Amino acid sequence: MDEKKVMLSGIQPSGDLHLGNYLGAIKNWVARTDEFDNYYFMADMHTITVRQNPADLRRRTLEQLALYIACGLDPEKNTLFIQSHVHQHAELGWVLQCYTMFGELSRMTQFKDKSAKHKENINGGLFAYPSLMAADILLYQPDFVPVGEDQKQHCELTRDVAQRFNSVYGDVFKIPEPYIPKAGARVMSLNAPDSKMSKSLPEGCIFLMEKPEDIQRKFKRAITDSDTENCVRYDPAAKPGVANLMSIYSAITGSTYEQIEAEFAGCGYGKFKPAVGDAVVECLRPIREEATRILADKAYLESVYKAGAEKASYVANKTLRKVYKKLGFVAR
Repeated sequence: MDEKKVMLSGIQPSGDLHLGNYLGAIKNWVARTDEFDNYYFMADMHTITVRQNPADLRRRTLEQLALYIACGLDPEKNTLFIQSHVHQHAELGWVLQCYTMFGELSRMTQFKDKSAKHKENINGGLFAYPSLMAADILLYQPDFVPVGEDQKQHCELTRDVAQRFNSVYGDVFKIPEPYIPKAGARVMSLNAPDSKMSKSLPEGCIFLMEKPEDIQRKFKRAITDSDTENCVRYDPAAKPGVANLMSIYSAITGSTYEQIEAEFAGCGYGKFKPAVGDAVVECLRPIREEATRILADKAYLESVYKAGAEKASYVANKTLRKVYKKLGFVAR
């Protein structure tokens, strides 16, 4: 039997997981459970480029792990771990900083964006974190890294750094390919449909652990469009708000845009928006209930992240030992 290809991804626990994370990423991860050897982690080390409340960071990290499982990521079939529990990430991150050029880091779009948002805290970690991200990836020698548009630049940098290192020291790192999912809803903010759904726009964001009544309230207030036809029609250019709601409804129900248009023909937005809200509430209900149950079972949750870190450390250490040997570091 052929070995499975390796896939790796992570999400920062810098905010609560939301519908965009689920429909755009986690749902796709679940669908690939049996196809790949998967590593999924809570990228807690990346969060501290921005100041965090320690208690909130701990809560969100554990809640994110519980939600991964509740969404269908079976810990028996996927390696689920907390980034800071695998010390090799920080160690390889430093090595790769020494093989990442200053000019490459200064061109990173996210560094420019975050520097503009956090002018009082433009720290070295914020500048160099693409090197840590490269380490996150290359430690596990993955074949594929799922990337959205906003992470493509980091994946390209990772490939460049890996090739640079390999050109000096031989075939150390596998060069990962970006994996663009065939189908993954691009979920936009409910009250700013030209922006991705984000925790930074909470009124337009549906959180996975949110109460049903709050979800419905947000959908009832969702922006549609300013034309007078009040018609459910998929036209992202003319009706971005309606198109976003249709995209969400389609991702959850499996209906095509044509079927949705037929289902709500003549109904107007007054019926359509609550219907999308209902579909989202019922989709998230079992996830929220299962995550709540898992969070109450602290021993189980601890056993998952400890087993995940143990497996991840074993794989990561093989790569790090190879790197250290190539660099000329004395073996421990």
